[in-house]
Amino acid sequence: MEQPPQPRPGAQTVTTTTSSTSSSFTASFSPAGASTLAYDREFLRTAPGILMLAEIVLGLLVWTLIAGTEYFLYPAFGWVMFVAVFYWVLTVFFLIIYMTMTYTRIPQVPWTTVGLCFNGSAFILYLIAAIVDSSSVTNEQNSHNYNSWAASSFFAFVVTFCYAGNAYFSFISWRSRTSQ
Repeated sequence: MEQPPQPRPGAQTVTTTTSSTSSSFTASFSPAGASTLAYDREFLRTAPGILMLAEIVLGLLVWTLIAGTEYFLYPAFGWVMFVAVFYWVLTVFFLIIYMTMTYTRIPQVPWTTVGLCFNGSAFILYLIAAIVDSSSVTNEQNSHNYNSWAASSFFAFVVTFCYAGNAYFSFISWRSRTSQ
């Protein structure tokens, strides 16, 4: 019987055991990495992990504050909604990839470059969306829209700074990988 791979420190591992048969036909179809499911709890204690959680929570605030208003009457808020929802979904996707350590199972993908491009583009587009959001806030008779739009503008800038921080950490990681 084959020994399962050793997890890195701080990662929780769930191991399943399968019995092998003498048939080479069935052994050739069993996936090599299917025996362990890794979970990296320590990622959420790192600066990029904390920033990613902040991006998810505050990004959710941005688009729910706008979605609760009549944003469809103003095209600028449609752009802000697109950026906020698009990057919220992708950030949740990347959090799952980092928490489950999927990046270790797909070494063909240059994850440091992907992270740098993702965080850099999120920073730039969120900055544009935050500026558009804040410049589109008008004090109308409906104070609910005004308050929600003003709050979403504030949180959009906070999320922008979170993505800037993550872009910085991604750049440091990318630079250390390319200089080797």
